[in-house]
Amino acid sequence: MSAETQQPEQPAAGAEAPKRIPKGVVLGPDGKPCRSCTSFASWANQTKTSLKTPSSSGGSAGTAAVAAMAATTATAAASSTGPPSDCPADVETLGRGTWTLLHTIAAQYPKQPTPTQQADVKGFIGTLSRLYPCWVCAEDFQVFLSKSPVRTASRDDFGRWLCAAHNEVNDKLGKPKFDCNLWEERWRTGWKDGRCD
Repeated sequence: MSAETQQPEQPAAGAEAPKRIPKGVVLGPDGKPCRSCTSFASWANQTKTSLKTPSSSGGSAGTAAVAAMAATTATAAASSTGPPSDCPADVETLGRGTWTLLHTIAAQYPKQPTPTQQADVKGFIGTLSRLYPCWVCAEDFQVFLSKSPVRTASRDDFGRWLCAAHNEVNDKLGKPKFDCNLWEERWRTGWKDGRCD
């Protein structure tokens, strides 16, 4: 589930031109900025760029400088800490939470699932790919599913499939890939060095 900056189609001739938005802000299908598709740092940057300048606000240069410094500080803090816990999830918070849920489901999936359990997981993953709040991520996941249908024959099969899905997203985001031979240690049993005990 990745979020590459994508923009909806341009408006037809005679329609209102779209507003310029800061790099990294993803628009939703409705043409408005999508919080769950945008990182908190990019969202904060959008707010920073919308601050009034001295010429448009009639304020002093000192006031504008203080506002700009505050916005820059807020943007820097946002990029290092993410959104406060009581704010809507950004794309990174949403992604981390989703991967944690999915890997934990795989870790608790039966070694020998029944046909009903297999159908339930396939249905859940299919539904998630359509309802995921980040529309760009959802579309990417649907493409992945069309190339690599969910494997549910066993816990290991599902866990390795999910690891491969996660690695595809990591690759798109320029993050290191995880060794899928270690998926169960990471998500089910804990590391052999005992740090999870």
